[in-house]
Amino acid sequence: MSERVMPGRTDGLITLGAADALWVDLTADSAVPTASGAFTCSPARARVGYVLLGGHMVATVRASGGQWSVPEVEVRRAAGELNAVRMDRQDLVRIGPFRGAPRQECTEETPLRWRRRITGELQELGGPERAARREVGRSSHLAGIDWRQILVEQTRDGTQRTWWLPRAVVRLLDAAEHAETQWVQAARTRQASAAVTEPPSHPRQVRAADARQTTSPEGLTASLRPYNKELEGQLYSVLSRKPGTSRRVAGWACAICRTAPAAVLDHCHEHGYVRAPLCQSCNTQERPDHLYSNDIRVANRYTRLFHTDTDDWLRHWHRCPGCRARTTLPLPHLAAWTAHIACRSLRPTHPAPRGRKPCGVLRVSWTGSQQAPRSCLLTVAVDFCPFGEHRVLARVPYREAAERFRVWLAETAPAVAAAAGPDRLDGLPAQFRPVIADTSGEDLELF
Repeated sequence: MSERVMPGRTDGLITLGAADALWVDLTADSAVPTASGAFTCSPARARVGYVLLGGHMVATVRASGGQWSVPEVEVRRAAGELNAVRMDRQDLVRIGPFRGAPRQECTEETPLRWRRRITGELQELGGPERAARREVGRSSHLAGIDWRQILVEQTRDGTQRTWWLPRAVVRLLDAAEHAETQWVQAARTRQASAAVTEPPSHPRQVRAADARQTTSPEGLTASLRPYNKELEGQLYSVLSRKPGTSRRVAGWACAICRTAPAAVLDHCHEHGYVRAPLCQSCNTQERPDHLYSNDIRVANRYTRLFHTDTDDWLRHWHRCPGCRARTTLPLPHLAAWTAHIACRSLRPTHPAPRGRKPCGVLRVSWTGSQQAPRSCLLTVAVDFCPFGEHRVLARVPYREAAERFRVWLAETAPAVAAAAGPDRLDGLPAQFRPVIADTSGEDLELF
């Protein structure tokens, strides 16, 4: 441990200033950049009883002399967890701005809600550049993470700005938000119990011990129950209107990654059925890159959807009874699969410093819809060819694309294919009811 934090130690506790120095020292080589002031600058909540470090909760106690302190071992544990995180700066998740996102004041007492905090602060300060030159005393971190160092700003059509963070950081901040929610709920329960029972002789020490027990990594994992098809076959348009649905979803672990807390109820926009609860990261990863309502770019994330984690994603998509019975995917996903897999051999390459590089960016559009499969046609093209040579690669009828997918599914994920088909599902409705368009974000209505 650094010499400058040694004087702050008393019986396993260190002062907040010493903890700040220790946090920066221990995370100096972390792939995720951290910030000083994690314990002393907003949005740290040391005087409320806890501090968020990455996805970890560290309880605070008032030591002798009235000085706020934290257990050194908890700081080291949080740093070790953060140092183990690997971050791909090219694997980005959009975090805003979205339509209708409410503004939130950034005060020390405000819960994390990190997406709103980032959006509000960037809008208030006029963008990432001015936010980086903030005045002294403004929020400089989220859960001890210096998000400004890894924030990516993109501009589409020369007007609309969007902000992105690496997926690993999004999952960390989602875990921190969930951990804080669990801590606050436990604290309220303890306060309610204390109102009708005799208060303990050392309430601060009891609260700190309970916080460490409640928010340890083992306790956080145990508090998330795995999703076991509890909502299978239910319509999202009905379930989303039931009181308490959001609270129920937050109790599940993400059905894809199985580690992060679920935040949204993913559903099929073609047939209207609930699939499973997902974390924000996995839910964003599923969405293709929209250009228009019937035109998408096939982004690099499809390498994971159709290669690395194929089995998990195919099982997830086929949680929809409509897709499972028809052994297909929703039209945008099927179009992306057709471009990424079925037409892979048609994509030209160009010389590059290390061999040859695939040409441009794949783009797929379609006419008509799955409701009229005979007239639906998928067009696969290449955008941004460096030599301006390539345009349309293939035109594939919807029925042909669906049949190619069935053959590929049987070869790639036999267990998923074996559970699919019209004879595998009893009582399937004759007519599906698509859900109402999702207005929580821009251009997310198709999935």
